[in-house]
Amino acid sequence: MDDEDTFKILIATDIHLGYLEKDAVRGNDTFNTFDEILKCAKQNQVDFILLGGDLFHENKPSRRCLHSCISLLRKYCMGDTPILFDVLSDQAVNFSNSKFPWVNYQDENLNISIPVFSVHGNHDDPTGADGLCALDLLSSAGLVNHFGRSQSVERIEISPVLLQKGSTKLALYGIGSIPDERLYRMFVNNQVTMLRPKEDQDQWFNVFTIHQNRSKHGATNYIPEQFLDDFLDLVVWGHEHECLINPSRNEQRLFYVTQPGSSVATSLSPGEAVKKHIGLLRVKGRKMNLQKIPLHTVRQFFIQDLVLSEHPDLFNPDMPKVNQRVEAFCQEKVEAMIEEAERDRLGNPLTPEKPLIRLRVDYSGGFEAFNATRFSQKFVEQVANPKDVVHFIRQKEYKAKVKEDVDFGQLLSHSSTEGLRVEDLVKEYFQTAEKTVQLSLLTEQGMGKAVQEYVDKEEKDAIEELIRYQLEKTQRHLQQRGVLTEEEIDQEVQRRGYSPPADRSTDRGRD
Repeated sequence: MDDEDTFKILIATDIHLGYLEKDAVRGNDTFNTFDEILKCAKQNQVDFILLGGDLFHENKPSRRCLHSCISLLRKYCMGDTPILFDVLSDQAVNFSNSKFPWVNYQDENLNISIPVFSVHGNHDDPTGADGLCALDLLSSAGLVNHFGRSQSVERIEISPVLLQKGSTKLALYGIGSIPDERLYRMFVNNQVTMLRPKEDQDQWFNVFTIHQNRSKHGATNYIPEQFLDDFLDLVVWGHEHECLINPSRNEQRLFYVTQPGSSVATSLSPGEAVKKHIGLLRVKGRKMNLQKIPLHTVRQFFIQDLVLSEHPDLFNPDMPKVNQRVEAFCQEKVEAMIEEAERDRLGNPLTPEKPLIRLRVDYSGGFEAFNATRFSQKFVEQVANPKDVVHFIRQKEYKAKVKEDVDFGQLLSHSSTEGLRVEDLVKEYFQTAEKTVQLSLLTEQGMGKAVQEYVDKEEKDAIEELIRYQLEKTQRHLQQRGVLTEEEIDQEVQRRGYSPPADRSTDRGRD
């Protein structure tokens, strides 16, 4: 029951404001859904909103994007409604990176009705010499409480925001996005510490907000749930876009994990096709209840897989005009998905009219791909993604080709590389390159990070700074060792090996 001892918290992650904002059909999707999320918070009279990172899609949001975000936060989160909980922790520690290190609703110059607490994600992480992100702009404006920011690459101490409403005590932990490999290493080396209240530790309900890979993308490119402290009660997991909002219990650590997922589909993959929800969390004492709330303004997304070799009764590669048969069959599949979307949309005026449709066609086994662009143009007036309705997959042949030779043009354009990261391309290149062009002072990981920042975040000095930093580091080491000749320098560089210079990014506040 909602009473004076019950916290009501709206939980959402990965809103990605500004995604495809220049698209004629989908440009307003993220703003419409953010409006729905904030309206839901106001209608349910929540105590505060908790965001799990990636509020913005771009590291440097456009003026239109920032303007829309600020306008919506002002519309729904400012007002005379009294705040019914207190902050008990040292706010100078919780918000140490802000020039106004206190929670916004306690600022005498502001009139806040719904406080917003948020960590940053990998899309809207701090960059540049000043180490600022878009959340810092909202924080300075008094609209968002940005917490969970870590400055050190040596050790992370997570100090909770301690909140109390009536008799219920809630400890809010958070950590903004950090490169997974680095955070994994820090957990393994016991360099991550979660501080706990000195008194009445067992009376606190502990919530932890994290924005990292939950699924395993490599040996260390994720954060295992087992790394997290067992005193936690609920983990709010951001970054993963599939909506798994119903709390799942980790039987080893005995806490629950909720993964709200994204509120917009930023890739046409199966995980994004799961219905989008946000959560209304109620906490009273040490007990919780999470109510999932469906989002109605999210554009529908239907996806199907078609393996041509599994339909020998319909067509085979030796048939005359087999391409026309395959194309007609694919058209039937797409039209069926469009009809399903229309039936699903009936009675819900908030849902956008044109759905996202994706048909993934595995054409291995001797088949040929037909003209995907011409095929997709048949559905221009019916779907929101007319340029990429059909998607061809030929994974076995693609993997074999990568082992023989690495062609960046092929990698970037090939249909099977959706979601491939820039640093993966760099690493793949140097792993298959000739020994004469292998990196000596720089590492593949470090170079990959720098290239990614140059491409994705328009950090034009990222590569130059990385090289300068690594050169200075190498020169200091050689001077300390008293190395003078060219031969000795080569031997020392080969013997020494250098840690990934991507760690330099945290010195500039990139994490």
